[in-house]
Amino acid sequence: MNTLNKFIIFKSREEEYGIHIQSVISIERAQKVNPIPKLPEFVRGVMRVRDELVPIIDVEHVFYQTQLVHEEDARIIVLQTQALPIGLLVKEANDIVEILENDQKQIGLVGYDRTKYFTGVANLGGRLITVVDADLFTESLEGIKEIAAYMKEAKAAAKSQNTGVGG
Repeated sequence: MNTLNKFIIFKSREEEYGIHIQSVISIERAQKVNPIPKLPEFVRGVMRVRDELVPIIDVEHVFYQTQLVHEEDARIIVLQTQALPIGLLVKEANDIVEILENDQKQIGLVGYDRTKYFTGVANLGGRLITVVDADLFTESLEGIKEIAAYMKEAKAAAKSQNTGVGG
């Protein structure tokens, strides 16, 4: 059966990437991110999204080893992954497309360990869209387990502060 899937399309440099809409919680305007010392360079810091602290990942840094220069159109795609919710800082994200499963071609780089999160490429009317698996992408990030542990601790600390110590 040829399943139809919906993807949020985002840009990094001039390339288009798609991430399955089921992984997406929301798309936010890029706002002030609170930096956290000693995190990997690709982590810009954390941001509060819908009362949740979310680490912000600079996609351009992960893909191209350069930092995204803040642009007016920059967006944060908030994803729910198996590891933790994360925010992807991207050049722009303003398109939803439907891609038939049969229209996704497997690419040779899928076997390459450092880009295993690229699961295929779709050619839609002359647009080449590289499909990114949100969970594989998150798993590939160096130090993500430590970041997830930190976020869990921060959430627990915030919760205990909110409940307060009665007197």
